[in-house]
Amino acid sequence: MEITLITFVALAASVLTFFSGFGLGTILTPFMAIFFPVETAIALTGIVHLLNNLFKFALVRRHVDWPVVLRFGVTAIVGAAIGALLLGLIPNQTALFVWQAGTKTFEIRLLKLIVAALMIVFVLFELLPRLRALQFDRNKLMLGGALSGFFGGLTGHQGALRSAFLIKCGLSKEAFVATGVVIACAIDITRLGIYSTRLSVTLVQENMVLLFSAIAAAFAGAWLGSQLLKKVTLAFVQYTVSVLVFALAVALAAGVI
Repeated sequence: MEITLITFVALAASVLTFFSGFGLGTILTPFMAIFFPVETAIALTGIVHLLNNLFKFALVRRHVDWPVVLRFGVTAIVGAAIGALLLGLIPNQTALFVWQAGTKTFEIRLLKLIVAALMIVFVLFELLPRLRALQFDRNKLMLGGALSGFFGGLTGHQGALRSAFLIKCGLSKEAFVATGVVIACAIDITRLGIYSTRLSVTLVQENMVLLFSAIAAAFAGAWLGSQLLKKVTLAFVQYTVSVLVFALAVALAAGVI
């Protein structure tokens, strides 16, 4: 049962992630957590996420904008490291508000509200006609990388901020996808280096069939996304990113994720 469910979720999330540049980990981790402890679910999802990004890189590598990768990616990694270190120094935050839906309890926290607000600001830049005409100069890339990396280190949700920023940098749809993939790969390698200390070889071996199924499904989703990319417009990619960023922002602000 768990293999079928996780495989389907990995396939669907991978297609969406190909266009948006984020979402596979956000969607797949909660489903993994149904069947595994949270730390194990995060680590197993991290393996799927990295291998899927490497596969996507093989599909779109010709379109990578390397100057953007260097300017945005380096500060993103540094920012993520600073955010992660700071997170270890911050005591458990008191929830600002707690609400329930059925038997589930959700907590609204300050850091997630801040990240959600930033995401919504980026969405407004894409949806409001007057702001939509603006483009971010490439000299702002280092700031964008630092912001997305820092808040990613604090909350784990840097992908949406990265995509929301890159979509305004005047990249083609192919360059947007490919450039985001390279940056995501660098961050995945960094975090998996940390996860590897918590993930035993035995645990991986015991779940090899599930991992293989999820990875194969994610690869299939990425390949399908690469085929669909040829048929969609840049506007479709921009609106897809905006809608998904807004949905994630609402979920973060409400304490759902």
